[in-house]
Amino acid sequence: MNPRMNKAELLREKFARNEMVVGGHVFTCDSQITEAMGLHGFEFMWIDMEHTVFSLETVLHHLQAASSAGCAGIVRVPWNDPIRVKPVLEMGPDGIIFPMINTAEEARKAVAACTYPPGGIRGVGPRRAQQYNRLSLADYLADVDKTFLRIVQIEHIDAVRNLREILSVPGVDLAMIGPCDLSGSIGLLGQTRHPEVIKLYDEIQRVCREMGKPFGVSIGAGDEENIRDFIRRGVNMLGCGDDTSYISMGCERTFKLISDALGR
Repeated sequence: MNPRMNKAELLREKFARNEMVVGGHVFTCDSQITEAMGLHGFEFMWIDMEHTVFSLETVLHHLQAASSAGCAGIVRVPWNDPIRVKPVLEMGPDGIIFPMINTAEEARKAVAACTYPPGGIRGVGPRRAQQYNRLSLADYLADVDKTFLRIVQIEHIDAVRNLREILSVPGVDLAMIGPCDLSGSIGLLGQTRHPEVIKLYDEIQRVCREMGKPFGVSIGAGDEENIRDFIRRGVNMLGCGDDTSYISMGCERTFKLISDALGR
């Protein structure tokens, strides 16, 4: 299989060596920004359907841009719904992120949506995922489970309580922490460095390490304390900052320089 269409295996190899990969989030519709971020060194692009107005066509363009830049294209679907997942899978993403997975049953539903029978419920109809028929269907089906990551987001106290059972579901590749929603689930919305929230990070890290599962986190570019903390924790997948925040940071820096030069 063409490595350009199977970056998931490259990421898995890094996880197996306990290395960290760094990615950025995509919230704007312009895929040129995705390509630019990839060319600046991000190893994966988190293409977000949960908190954006992205159409399926927009998602496809982002995946093509990520591929052009040589980084993995990973799509967060809006919900754990097989109907929403299926067309994204046909585009050949390098990973699928399922938000708010709180139980083993929800994890099994997510994996089933990604898996062909008899192991799951995915219908057959790949297009870009099959490299537009460059691969025979038999060859595609033989390796399909290796071609993308199945990532569950741990962003609720219930998920932390059920984490061992969630990670025991065959097909779950990685647990991704969502600090803001996780803090909100215990009544501390936005207080991602509160001692009670940090205790949840500790528990997630402990369970993932005990079970030999890689884990990641999704945080903002300006969240320096969390960035440093999760790097110290040996996080495997660091989703750090997004296109709109990087534009904002660049604008603020430029106007500060101008203001300083003018003596204001």
